[in-house]
Amino acid sequence: MTEKTEKPDIKLDNVSFSYQSESPVLENLTFSVNKGDYLGIIGPNGGGKTTLIKIILGLLRPTNGTIELFGKDSYDFKEKYRIGYVPQRVTQADKSFPATVFEVVRSGRIAKRGFLNRFTKDDIEAVEKAMDLTGVARYRNTLVGNLSGGERQRVFIARALTSNPEVLILDEPTVGVDIGAQKTFYEFLNSLNRDHHLTIIFISHDVETISREAKTVLCLNHELVCHGFPGDIVNEHLLEHLYGDHLRSEPINHQHHHHA
Repeated sequence: MTEKTEKPDIKLDNVSFSYQSESPVLENLTFSVNKGDYLGIIGPNGGGKTTLIKIILGLLRPTNGTIELFGKDSYDFKEKYRIGYVPQRVTQADKSFPATVFEVVRSGRIAKRGFLNRFTKDDIEAVEKAMDLTGVARYRNTLVGNLSGGERQRVFIARALTSNPEVLILDEPTVGVDIGAQKTFYEFLNSLNRDHHLTIIFISHDVETISREAKTVLCLNHELVCHGFPGDIVNEHLLEHLYGDHLRSEPINHQHHHHA
């Protein structure tokens, strides 16, 4: 069998995860994220979304199964900077956080060069480029706490982009961002995916947004409920399956998120 020349950016094979002896948070997940994809992950609170991200980032090891990053087993994968990550709730970060936009964005370079080395010309160029790309350069000397939620979101994306990642992962990216800014934000993500060939994975509760924005959708409720094109799978039957009575039902625009 001839192997396709381009390996997926991320490939999970039969991955399960449980904390100690508790019932599995994730069960038998098998899927790939191909280069250039824009994947939306949906599912109820506690369905395992954040745990899945932690496994992809190497913060947790699967109890069973294997995960490959850019064709390498995650155990051997050392090039962490190839995956950028914007965690949940950065838009609501401590308002009194005493760092400027420039300092926050620059801290994204640490993954690439370690804590002890001085910032180089290359580092600073990467920071400038990321601030330009995300439109936050004009705030460089502003304290992050003084920005709006939408502006702060872009600062943390700039921080993630400074290491020139090939994959960008965003966990509930628009919580705390007003609706007007959300529209602009998704246009921006779209351009990163389209014009800069960045593979994007974003987790959201908002089924409507996911079906509108993402190229592919993965529905997760401890196991893989579905994976495919939004038009094929985002329907009432699916929503009932994910959010129906047999689960703890919740409003889909729920704003108070707990970690999965």
